[in-house]
Amino acid sequence: MGEFVNLEVTDGVGVLRLDRPPMNALSRQVVTEITEAAQQIATSEEVRALVIWGGEKIFAAGADIKEFTAQTAGGMLRYGQFLQRAFVMLAELPQVTIAAVNGYALGGGCELAMTADFRFAAEDAVFGQPEIKLGIIPGAGGTQRLPRLVGLSKAKDIIFSGRFVKADEALSIGLADQVHPGGEVFDRAMEAARGFAAGPLVALKAAKMTIDRGSDVDIDTGLTIERAVFATLFATEDREIGVKAFIEKKEPKFTGR
Repeated sequence: MGEFVNLEVTDGVGVLRLDRPPMNALSRQVVTEITEAAQQIATSEEVRALVIWGGEKIFAAGADIKEFTAQTAGGMLRYGQFLQRAFVMLAELPQVTIAAVNGYALGGGCELAMTADFRFAAEDAVFGQPEIKLGIIPGAGGTQRLPRLVGLSKAKDIIFSGRFVKADEALSIGLADQVHPGGEVFDRAMEAARGFAAGPLVALKAAKMTIDRGSDVDIDTGLTIERAVFATLFATEDREIGVKAFIEKKEPKFTGR
């Protein structure tokens, strides 16, 4: 669909593929194409789950630093809004999303991976927020999403030092959810995505929205959101199918309605 960002859908699973060799640097054009893809995915009835992938060698090695050289503070403020908007759109997609990470996921690449619900990492995957070594900080959500995944102290360690985080450590601290051999990580992500795509789509979207919104408010407000959403699901076709299948001791075949 774009020069550097493509969306392909098979059996309900969309693959959002970055393809800007050699490093999948997140230029303005790449971010624009990500925004356009996110807009399409958000309203798509065809995409029931999503895998974000940068290819077999690298996920994304961050922003295109060459574009920073002539920027003013005011210009970067506008660019930051543009960049954050794209990543917020990905994070707020109603579908379950999985980042399949091969190779480097650094800077904006790490921030892109953190927009997903899950991160499946290859054994050679390397995460990091090295912006501090350029005299700046993460600007696409790293200071906010990383602490929510790994805790404040560990996030400060990673961001303050700019150090790289290998796959085994990423798994141990919660930055990665699964680690697989490099040649298998994409297939494992697709397998998991197909499982979500065949699930009760309305309930999955509701669960994602309730968890995400509830995590940003106090528990009483979160419980109020949960109670309201829980009740609305009793009007869905999938709820009827699920309950009937449970009573009859059969596997449910959900319709997503």
